[in-house]
Amino acid sequence: MSHTVGIRQAQKQKTRQAFLDAALVLLEEQSLSSLGLREVTRAVGVAPTAFYRHFRSTADLGVALVDEALGSLHPMVRTTVSTAGDSEERITRAIELIAGHVDAHPAHVRFIARERHGGVQPVREAIRAQLERFAEEVKAELAKDPQAEGWSEGDLLMLAHLYVDQMLITASLFLESPESCEGERERVSRLAARQLRLISVGRRHWLD
Repeated sequence: MSHTVGIRQAQKQKTRQAFLDAALVLLEEQSLSSLGLREVTRAVGVAPTAFYRHFRSTADLGVALVDEALGSLHPMVRTTVSTAGDSEERITRAIELIAGHVDAHPAHVRFIARERHGGVQPVREAIRAQLERFAEEVKAELAKDPQAEGWSEGDLLMLAHLYVDQMLITASLFLESPESCEGERERVSRLAARQLRLISVGRRHWLD
């Protein structure tokens, strides 16, 4: 009996993932607010009624996509601001990690960039909640740095938000610069490095 239940659960999870994958492909060309339920079920090859066994609405599907796109990134985000190495090493490491993620998951990055300020409120709120988590985790990493001595909790969180926002900006720039465009990718890397250095300079002198 348990074996049968396990098979059914695996099939259910497989169908749910098929909905997520199909939606992500469809969202390459449109926003979530314009995505139709029948478009998704047609792409998966199931009846529209099957959709409701997995999601309450396309907004619910969108929230699941946010979890898939951002939920696994927390370790990487903490690594980008790790106190290991000097400032230039941290900047180089951060840019390489961001570029690598964009190359591996361009559709997820595009979805977040589009829907962060999109027309589906539950999805906007889910993205905002994930970014708040990122900022809190970055703040915890920044607090380990001797440079953080004397900083208030509020100022550390403000700095953490600056880093998170810069990561999103850099990811968007890499998204618009395919791997094949080496000159453009190098330009984006240089710009991102300069912007992170500017934040670092302000960070060093904030308590002056």
